[in-house]
Amino acid sequence: MFEFINNSEDRGQVGIGTLIVFIAMVLVAAIAAGVLINTAGFLQSQAEATGQESTDLVSERIDVTSEVGIVGNNSTGELESIKISVSGAAGADQIDLSESTLQAVGPNGQANLVFTDTNASGGDTIANASQLNASEFGVQDSNGEFVDGGDAVLDDDTDYTIVVNPGTQPFGSITEGNVYADGDGYTYAHNDSAEEAFGEGQTSSLEIVSPSSATTSVELNAPDLFTEDGEAVRL
Repeated sequence: MFEFINNSEDRGQVGIGTLIVFIAMVLVAAIAAGVLINTAGFLQSQAEATGQESTDLVSERIDVTSEVGIVGNNSTGELESIKISVSGAAGADQIDLSESTLQAVGPNGQANLVFTDTNASGGDTIANASQLNASEFGVQDSNGEFVDGGDAVLDDDTDYTIVVNPGTQPFGSITEGNVYADGDGYTYAHNDSAEEAFGEGQTSSLEIVSPSSATTSVELNAPDLFTEDGEAVRL
């Protein structure tokens, strides 16, 4: 009924074949395990990165505390500057405003505004909003001084004010900022009657995008009537 292999050479050949098959199975299993481990590590890293990005989108957000316009010329109903006070959202880490972007839509089109700490005339410092070019914004500290890029960082103890020029696109009609003043010392966004600045009854919308791509929406709505030069009006 049973066949026995009495030849020792035949028995050795069978053992070697079995060993080869066993080693091959071990190698295949090892390779498969390596692939699974590498895949699991990649998926874990990707999940951690995605989770961090999602957390940043929620926590690394810029809060807006007020939107104010400073009237430059009451007779023409135009603003001299637009100021948006901002702070870091609760639980946020430091947020670099110089790396943030403003996506603006106004009466004269749309534009992406980036941070600047130099004025439109090429000087080293900015004195007021009329020195800001189109597609640029400046940042003021609590003393009303424009700050350099390295200092424009929101944290738990420091808030700042984003400043834009209402005379430049997309708020106004001019493409470059310039300083114009009358005899009383008020500065205006332009000195040409054919140009116009953001003013009475006009609206604009902003998206403040932090470095982590967290977005804060802002709606600017100017009052229908300004009463005096230099006054601050809520937007």
